[in-house]
Amino acid sequence: MSDLIQAIRMEHPDTIPVSLFILPAAWLKYGEELQRLVDQYPQFFGGMKKDLSRILDEMPASYRKGIYVDEWNCEWHNEHAGNEAIVVGHPVKSEEEVFDLKIPACRDGRLPHGFMYLRLLDLCGFENVMIWFAEEGKTIEMLIDKVLEYNLYQVAAVLPRMGPMISFGDDLGTQTGLAIGAERWRKYLKPCFRKLYGLVKAYKPSQLIYMHTDGCIWEIMPDLVECGVDMINPQFRANGLDNLIRVCRKEQVIPINLDLDRQMFPFATRSRLFDHVGQCVESLYLPEGGLGLNVELNYDIPLENMAAILDAVEKYRHYKG
Repeated sequence: MSDLIQAIRMEHPDTIPVSLFILPAAWLKYGEELQRLVDQYPQFFGGMKKDLSRILDEMPASYRKGIYVDEWNCEWHNEHAGNEAIVVGHPVKSEEEVFDLKIPACRDGRLPHGFMYLRLLDLCGFENVMIWFAEEGKTIEMLIDKVLEYNLYQVAAVLPRMGPMISFGDDLGTQTGLAIGAERWRKYLKPCFRKLYGLVKAYKPSQLIYMHTDGCIWEIMPDLVECGVDMINPQFRANGLDNLIRVCRKEQVIPINLDLDRQMFPFATRSRLFDHVGQCVESLYLPEGGLGLNVELNYDIPLENMAAILDAVEKYRHYKG
């Protein structure tokens, strides 16, 4: 964590920070074989020993096979234990129900992935929300106001127990762009993130804000910085390296923790994986920092490809230009 914080603050970290996440589905598939692989990379995993007998018990509710209902009464369905569920049951069916919607009573500081924009879709379904955004009427304003109100309570609850960095996650883009377009995003959702992150900065001006967001979001990355985000976690594939170079290095410097191309991981050769990591690092590296590498390993990646990815990031995290 300390090297990531140095990278965000542009304090010349010794190496490029690497964040690694192994999804429960990978542990369920590979078990002891995966543990042996992890043991070979103490620089990344710190000697972690996974209790394989407790993987199912320790998974979040939405990662378990079956149906899970969250605090908003959204119904999550999961057909594959160890991966995140998807919302199938949307509790708000009509415009009238938007106005009748009551925000949850809990004030425990929970800010799950998809806490703002995706929450709108989870509550009402994609088609309804897109129609209401297009109409730009009272319905979408009311829906956003209610979700924002709840999130402001939750952010306020978490403020006293923040570490040096607080993380948020909300997938704002599709594979090719923003579903509502950049201008509507700036009109309706940018003020929400400005208020939420402004609450954090008002409480502690030096607090670092990290935001994960999947999809093609390069158009609004400068807007997220204006809202108070100190480091963005964007996807390589959805945004394109050329766009990330232009927006985050040429037009201004935006610290990013780059999601390497996990869609490539299951199929690429070892040399292709090295080329991918090398291209990203060589294109985005700054001596001062501003770059991290984010790796997600799942059950669809062969163990030999996992090893190749780890070897590649081990090589390139020492890159000095």
